[in-house]
Amino acid sequence: MRLRIFILVCAAAVIGSTRGAVTLPMRTVFKGQDRFEQLVVRARAENWKSLPIGERTAAVGQAMVGTPYRSFTLEIDNRVESPSVNFAGLDCWTFFETALAFARMLDDPETDWTPQQLLHYIEMDRYRDGTCTGAYLSRLHYLEDWLYDNNRRGLVADLTRSLGGVSVPHSAREMTDGWRHYRYLVHNRSLLAPLADMEAQVSSRPLYEIPKNRVAAVEPRLRSGDIIGIVSRDGRHSSGRGTSHVGLALRSSDGTTHFLHASAPHNYGRVVIDSRLSNYLYRYSSDTGILVARPLR
Repeated sequence: MRLRIFILVCAAAVIGSTRGAVTLPMRTVFKGQDRFEQLVVRARAENWKSLPIGERTAAVGQAMVGTPYRSFTLEIDNRVESPSVNFAGLDCWTFFETALAFARMLDDPETDWTPQQLLHYIEMDRYRDGTCTGAYLSRLHYLEDWLYDNNRRGLVADLTRSLGGVSVPHSAREMTDGWRHYRYLVHNRSLLAPLADMEAQVSSRPLYEIPKNRVAAVEPRLRSGDIIGIVSRDGRHSSGRGTSHVGLALRSSDGTTHFLHASAPHNYGRVVIDSRLSNYLYRYSSDTGILVARPLR
């Protein structure tokens, strides 16, 4: 039977963070109700909740293969920041976090497999300390900052160093350099100074990567559902590297580790199961290595 929670929530007209800080209409923060319901039906039929959290995340990710790539799906308002989901279009970040949030939701009673509960797990993952305050900078905008915060809270384990990661020069400046591409920043120029402060803090922390010439050797130690961040040289600055892309590890039946990700329009333009991870890294000369986060709960 199709879910009707969506209609009830729309009647209420608003949804905010789970802590009630701010509100935006449900039609703004949740898109793709039919796709969500299809995933719920499949999760029940295939008993995804019985799988470990990583395999469960990979199962959700595989079910979203073919979803069109859509940039800037997190930029949903001019001023109010809110947890959001868009099953109609995903970028690399919203792909992995939606798969992970859906997988986490399956630990709850089936009566709680609802859009609101999914948004709760998005908030827990996407925002500093797990709380959306309604402010743009409560969001974890850089993958390395996301990893630091989620690892600190015990949601994921940063495996990069234990898998042979080495420290590399680091520079997080993409957003202040390209602020005109971000809806919130265009409408709130006062955010640029605190954004620069946040970027400086992120840049001050060490960044570790597993160099791409070592990835093939560590692939047997990766698991389906591990979050794979791609580290690249920053072509605009000689001062360091940063994270440029993200997806999931997917182990095939023959033991090969593939890269499952939302691929940009100049490539596939949709969510795909790509080539072997170590081979993928050699497709782009600017990619230098990976970081690895393993979901714990």
